Parts: sequence; structure tokens; C-alpha cells
Amino acid sequence: MDFLEVFFPVSGVKISLLVPPLVALCISFFTSMGGVSGAFLLLPFQMSVLKYTSPSVSATNFVFNIVAIPSGVYRYIKEGRMAWPLTWIVIVGTLPGVFIGYYIRVSYLPDPRTFKLFVGCVLLYIGSRLFYEVTGRAAAGKSKMKALEDKFKQRAEELKRQQNARVASGIPKEAVVKTISFSLAKVEYEFWGERFSFSTPAMFVLAFIVGVIGGTYGIGGGAIIAPFCVAVFHLPVYTVAGAALMGTFLTSIAGVTFYSIMPVRNGFATSPDWLLGLLFGAGGFAGMYLGARFQKFVPQKFIKVSLGLMILFLAVRYIYQYF
Repeated sequence: MDFLEVFFPVSGVKISLLVPPLVALCISFFTSMGGVSGAFLLLPFQMSVLKYTSPSVSATNFVFNIVAIPSGVYRYIKEGRMAWPLTWIVIVGTLPGVFIGYYIRVSYLPDPRTFKLFVGCVLLYIGSRLFYEVTGRAAAGKSKMKALEDKFKQRAEELKRQQNARVASGIPKEAVVKTISFSLAKVEYEFWGERFSFSTPAMFVLAFIVGVIGGTYGIGGGAIIAPFCVAVFHLPVYTVAGAALMGTFLTSIAGVTFYSIMPVRNGFATSPDWLLGLLFGAGGFAGMYLGARFQKFVPQKFIKVSLGLMILFLAVRYIYQYF
């Protein structure tokens, strides 16, 4: 209705107050299951549908992350599925990358067309790798993943039978993340009777690169680091999701602060549209809470395929627009 339409002077957008939260709720519900805030899908929505294309759209995306992510993080912490060593490495690696990303965005890539091509190529690789993992031809780490998936399916069926197919209030107490070792060389943790490990320096380098990309485009990094942890480091998505969301939340605070401190650079406005970002965030807050709560009932294969489809869709869109 017309009386619900509002003009946002910072972004120049005129839209109903109901649209931003509803769009964000739908996107975040599905993406948060894989440790992704949904900002990487909100950005093309803002640019293509709302015609919001200035560099400040990156900062507005960070505002969405800040408001939306805490609900999902709360669920993962409460249910013991936060892999804290992974979380701290992601945070320490991405923070400096965010600041570098800001300068790249406003100084060298003010035109989103060229940068979309680069991001599209990165996401194309990640999405393709995710689909490769679900084909069953990837041998590395497959036995552990298969055992974990079998446990998941069996327990999910038990919960459904016990509660007549209604949503259960929790997961078994053994399905929590337990840190085995945490050093500068290697991190090892246990989840549901299986042990998983990764190189600390390799994860740090990945987090730094993701921070640069996330800081430049305002996606926080979860859209990249979560599938990379699953596809390359062979970590279960049940333990990656919370760490990716927490890292994205803290780096988004840093990102929006930096974009706000330097509101105009090289003739481009960079400060966020706070009202628009808050409306997106309100919908994302509800979507992420529901997504985190329902994630334990959704098979890893479905999460991988769904996340892969969204990433490939975005990658193709970014690459195609360049040509």
C-alpha cells in the first residue's frame, strides 16, 4: 500500500517498509543453515531490483549482518556447535582484510562491474567444488563424513518418531564441538564421535583473503569461507556454520565502522543507509534464528546442494553482466 512506501535519502530507494524484512527473512532462513548470513544474495537484490549501486551499498550490507547475525550465533552457542578455535582464526584473519578491502573498493574498484567478474570467478570455483563433493567422487575425508551423516539421519528419525514429526527442542548432548588441541600449527576438534583437523596457517591465509573480498563487497565473508571450509578442509557444515557467522558478525562491525568514519572518498559516498540496513537486518534476524534452529534436521547434502546452487547462480550472474 502507498502509505507504507518510504523514501530512503541515502540510497535513493523508494519501497514499501515490508519488502526489505520479508526478502531478508526468506534469504537468511536458508543461507544461515550453511553458515552464510545472506548478505551475498541481498547485494544483487539491492543493486538489480532497488537500483542501489553506489559504494555505500557495501556498508549497508554490513548493517544487515550486524542486526541479523546475533540470533543465529546464539542458537549455535546454546547448542554447543560453536567451534571456537576456528572462530578465532577466522576473526583474526578477516579483520585486517576488511580494512584493505575498503580501500580497494573505493580507490581501485568503484565500478562494481569489474569487481563482480572477480567475485563471480571465485564463487564459481567454490560452488563447483561443493557440487563435486556431493557426487561421492571426492575421497578425502569421505569416510568420516559418511559416518557423521549416518548418525545424523538415525538421530533425526528417532526425534521425529518420539515427537510425532514435530520439531524437536534440541539435539543429543554428544553432538557438541569439543576442542582437542589448538596451536599455531594445527587445530583438532571432535564432533559427534569423529575428529576433524585443519592447518592453522592455511585457515588464517584463507580468512585474510576472504576478509579482503568481504570488506570490498560488503558480504562479511561467510558466503566464501563456509563452503571453502566444507569443500577444501573437509569440515562438517554443522560445525562450520556458527564460526562463519560469528566471524562475519565481528568483521561487519569493523567494516561498517570504517565505511562510516570515511563517509566520502574519491567523490563516492560510502556511509551506510542505516534505516534500509536495519529493515533488512530485522528480517534477517528472524530468518537466521529459524535457520540455525532447523539446520540440525536438514541433511548435509541438501545444505551443500542448496548453498552451491545459490553461489553458482550469483557467480553466473556476475560473470554474465561483465560481458
